[in-house]
Amino acid sequence: MTGNSSSHPVSLILLRTPGLKNSQFWIALPFCAMYVVTIVGNSTVLHIIRTDHTLHKPMYLFLAMVAITNLVLSSSTKPKMLVILWFHAQEIEYHACLILFFMHSFSSVESGVLMAMTLDDYMAICLPLHHSRILTPSVMGKLGAVVNRGLLWMSPFCFMVSRMPFCHSQVIPPSYCEHMAVLKLVCANTRVNHAYGLFVGFSVVGFDMIVINIFSVMVLKTVLGCLLVKLQLKTFGTYASRISVILDFYIPDFFTFLTHHFGHHVRVVRITLAILCRLLSPMPNPIYSVKTKQIRDRLIQWCCRKDPEPRATASQPPELPH
Repeated sequence: MTGNSSSHPVSLILLRTPGLKNSQFWIALPFCAMYVVTIVGNSTVLHIIRTDHTLHKPMYLFLAMVAITNLVLSSSTKPKMLVILWFHAQEIEYHACLILFFMHSFSSVESGVLMAMTLDDYMAICLPLHHSRILTPSVMGKLGAVVNRGLLWMSPFCFMVSRMPFCHSQVIPPSYCEHMAVLKLVCANTRVNHAYGLFVGFSVVGFDMIVINIFSVMVLKTVLGCLLVKLQLKTFGTYASRISVILDFYIPDFFTFLTHHFGHHVRVVRITLAILCRLLSPMPNPIYSVKTKQIRDRLIQWCCRKDPEPRATASQPPELPH
């Protein structure tokens, strides 16, 4: 392993979870179980949506996009983390690290998808007669470009870091590669990188959070004005699940983001929370997706060879999205 102050190192060292040196082998077992559940659950959701053409609608396509981002995020952190815990293989090639932290930027895509799902809910509940007319394939394509804007804005990070001189220290505190951790190994002024990181974080995630809050309030206001109590309870149950998914995604990421920029005395807490964030965030989506009646029916039909539940009749309240 080599490195100097004028070029990037050949490889980097990823540290293990702090304070748990003697228990890391056993801790890796639930981590592995979480990874398997994430891969199997999200892959199942993708398979059901891909093979059933009746599910090729905006609400299900958004669920598929969340499943894809969860698969990418899980694969960018958990395999290497398990290798570190079980085989103590802490070294990683520099360019492989860059690839992994680019994959890590898919979290911005999930933020955009959550925003798009909230917009779809607003259209379906508040403007049901115009839903299919407004959300045309061309509009969905433009919305997809907005959802993926985070990847475009975060791509320069790889080039910005690669053009800067590195110090002799080649140790990254978390058990996975991320932009701010790699940036701390640079022996140069990183104010531009920090400023750009804050700009991207607040303009992408911050904007998405504002839009989600605005449309969620409008949806709940519309539902509260409905006279059907059953429909109100059903929507509140749906949004309780949605809010849990949003909080599970945003709070750990936001805390980790701020402590990277401003927190210099909470290293162990930051690293532990960042690891838990990467492990737990992708797991709720399969559970959330199966709560959707159409996907649940297809899953029962596919796994148990049972007929799906009968669809709602005219006398029943319509099935709400998600």
